[in-house]
Amino acid sequence: MRFAAGWYALALGDGLEPGTSAGTQLFDKELVVWRDASGASHVWEDRCPHRGMRLSFGFVRGNHIACLYHGWQYDEAGQCRHIPAHPTLEVPETIKVPTYASVEAAGMIWVRWDGEAAGQPPEDLAAAPVRSLYLDRAPEAVARLLEAGLAGAFETLSPGTFATTLEGADLFLALQPYGAERTALHIARTGGDLPLKDIAVWAEELRASLETLPAAGLAPAAQQAGAAA
Repeated sequence: MRFAAGWYALALGDGLEPGTSAGTQLFDKELVVWRDASGASHVWEDRCPHRGMRLSFGFVRGNHIACLYHGWQYDEAGQCRHIPAHPTLEVPETIKVPTYASVEAAGMIWVRWDGEAAGQPPEDLAAAPVRSLYLDRAPEAVARLLEAGLAGAFETLSPGTFATTLEGADLFLALQPYGAERTALHIARTGGDLPLKDIAVWAEELRASLETLPAAGLAPAAQQAGAAA
């Protein structure tokens, strides 16, 4: 996969209410995105260390998330703080969920992938989230189609992020490599006053194009520029 260390959008910020969680994937890695009662968002491995149950199936209790299976509760740092079957137990510090650095910017929740090599978080643009698209297409193919302009006039801002203009509205798109043959595109409006419902209609047309346009043999834009030079 040509994607490397970096910041990847996982969800639209306004799609995650306080006290809720959602499961997602990045490079086939199962993750849980959850928002605590104070409004802070978190990105963790979607697995309870006890029996491996997905934490995204559980419940947010204040600033803790509780596993559905046996109710083990974890604080904002991923540390287990309460085991209902042993309420007086001082929980060992070794019982902890792997967590990932995350930020909210441009109306989206982002995760830092591959630690310090990921660089700086994305710029926090003033943005109105529109919608997320889930495509049955490999992330590399989707990125190449957008880079090459075959699905419309897109500017590549960084690997995996794009900008375009639709009837005077400035749009920002962030690509999530969901899995080997699955891609998510998160879309936000960063300028203009085109109604969000009109952008949503355009987004469905974009989905159809990206799922059907041929991409075989199409090199990334950077490689095409190098060959032309």
